Amino acid sequence: MKVLYICTHNRCRSILSEAITNHYANGKITAKSAGSQPVGEVHPLSIKYLQEAGISTEGLISQSWDEFEDFDADVVVTVCDSAAGESCPVWFGNSVKVHWGLADPSKLTGSDEEIVDAFRATIAEIKSRVEKLAAISVDVNDKAALKAELAAIGAK
Repeated sequence: MKVLYICTHNRCRSILSEAITNHYANGKITAKSAGSQPVGEVHPLSIKYLQEAGISTEGLISQSWDEFEDFDADVVVTVCDSAAGESCPVWFGNSVKVHWGLADPSKLTGSDEEIVDAFRATIAEIKSRVEKLAAISVDVNDKAALKAELAAIGAK
C-alpha cells in the first residue's frame, strides 16, 4: 500500500507520520509526506524526537504535494485541520482520501517537559495508527472496502 500524508507546511505531523510509517509498517506500506504550502524545512524537534525513538530521519524533507504527481498513492491522509479543508490536486483522484487529525506538538508553548511530552504522545499516537493501518488486508484496488477499513480504524 502507498500512503501520502498531507499537512499544510509539511514540517512536523506529516513528516512524523511518514517516518513512523516507514519504520513500523514492516514493508507493507510505503509512506511519503508533502504539504500544500511547504515551508522547506523539517521542524528540528521532529528530527530530534524521531531519532530519540530510534526512527530513521534520513531523506526527510519538506516538499510540495506537486512533487507526487507520479507517486500514485492508494491513500492520501490529511493530518492537520487546515489541510483537511483543502482541495487535493486532480492527480489524487484515484486515491482514497481520509482525515486523521493530530495536534501539532511544534506549536505548543510551555515548558520543555510539556513540549517533550507532546512530541512523544504524537509519536505514540501515530505508531498506534500505523500498526492498525498495516493490519488492513483488503485489496487496495477495492476503494470502497479500503475506505470502510480505514473508517473502522478511526480515519474520517
